Amino acid sequence: MDDQDDARLAADFAAGDEECVAAVYRRWRPLVHALARRSLGDEREAEDVTQQVFLAAWRGRGGYRPGPGGLGAWLTGITRHKVADALEARTRRARAVEAAVRVCAQVRPEPEPGPERAVERVVLLGELARLPSAQQRVLRLAFYADLTQSQIADRTGLPLGTVKSHMRRALHVMRHSLEQSREAGAVPQPIR
Repeated sequence: MDDQDDARLAADFAAGDEECVAAVYRRWRPLVHALARRSLGDEREAEDVTQQVFLAAWRGRGGYRPGPGGLGAWLTGITRHKVADALEARTRRARAVEAAVRVCAQVRPEPEPGPERAVERVVLLGELARLPSAQQRVLRLAFYADLTQSQIADRTGLPLGTVKSHMRRALHVMRHSLEQSREAGAVPQPIR
């Protein structure tokens, strides 16, 4: 494709021509994916970011203004923002996993479980049962089957980003509920 074809394709895209979306994707997907892959170092995350870039471009096409580098440069800018978002989300997930490990360490039964631990376990299982089924399934696979988020995505067929979101939300809800139960005296404070 030459510069004139790129300019025509960009103009049609910006005008909302749904027929050219596939052509735009074919034309600039390799560039967007390569940038995401290089920055993230993970194929699945790069695929997620690539999809997010083209979705954001389509939704924001009204803001596109032809300039140096054309649509490719504009998509590169969107890619940089989406990569930054993915890296920030990765950091948040790492913190959530660390928090979950701390919470799980606090609620694990002792070799000779006392009544306090039994109560804590019942409350924890009750909180798990209250979660939406998709979040329950993700947590059970992570903690009982000892699967990574990527393995959970493979097993369930869910996108990796969805698995990560389910896990983050579920852990946040459970932690909040356990803290409220402890404050109310329903669950003993963890032994440290």
